[in-house]
Amino acid sequence: MGEATPAPVLSVSPVVLPAPGRAVDLRLRVSAPTTGGDLPIILLSHGQGHSNHLSSLNGYAPLVDHWAAHGFVVIQPTHLSSRTLDLGDNPDEPLHWRSRATDMTLVLDRLDAVEEAVPQLRGRLDRSRVAVAGHSMGGHTASLLLGARLTDRTGVVTLADPRIKAGVLLAAPGRGGDAVTEFVAEHYPFFLTMDFSEMSAPALVVAGDKDTSTHLTVAGPDWHADPFHLSPGPKTLLTVFDAEHGLGGISGYDVAETTDENPARVTAVARLTAAYLRGELYPGDTAWQDVASVLTTGPDAIGRVESK
Repeated sequence: MGEATPAPVLSVSPVVLPAPGRAVDLRLRVSAPTTGGDLPIILLSHGQGHSNHLSSLNGYAPLVDHWAAHGFVVIQPTHLSSRTLDLGDNPDEPLHWRSRATDMTLVLDRLDAVEEAVPQLRGRLDRSRVAVAGHSMGGHTASLLLGARLTDRTGVVTLADPRIKAGVLLAAPGRGGDAVTEFVAEHYPFFLTMDFSEMSAPALVVAGDKDTSTHLTVAGPDWHADPFHLSPGPKTLLTVFDAEHGLGGISGYDVAETTDENPARVTAVARLTAAYLRGELYPGDTAWQDVASVLTTGPDAIGRVESK
């Protein structure tokens, strides 16, 4: 089938879902093509960067615009860890790691309310085709929803949602134990027990080969490939050449904190992730093979691919 022709995109925010028991109601951005029906859904979990607004429903426009233009409905929550909310940390759940995942479950529980808030979407969602994507800390959230587990004071925590059929992990955290820094072990101990052995849902793991993330890990760039190596298949690993933690600048247009700014790299990541998800959600679709053959082979390859 290959890549679809880009469509105009509509974006609506904030869509507010009442959330009793949550510190604040859940606020979303919903982006979608203006045309088409039976649209698959991507839940996008933001990271925890230095900027105030990228870690919210206002971030990741380079990915969101491309995904929506190519036939996906993208739903972006503002997690409780966002600087825009200024709630501070939760000593029992640093970085609000658990509520990040349950935010996504709430969205899937309340898709009727999302459609009601965005009348242009009524009757156009394909609820059988749902994917999750996340960058950095958002990759941790996506991992949990895809079946990864961790252990906290309550025991083993499992937050997988069977409604989610596939995922994309962008510069996601890897294993715990002696792979994380002393600072992370002290302040974010939930990273220590990350277990990918039951993360069986299909996923594309995207890792930059220059992403050292020294504030998080002592294992170097290979740490971000752990979700691929330490989980069961089916999985695909996209190693992006010369990419650092921002993967060229996926968190926003012209973001000053991007250390490896490269618009062509961002476009390639957007194309490859969209093609991967289309292939997983629509068996028989050839978009992944078509795009990967162009972007990951030959002298101008942006990265390399391996699968299991």
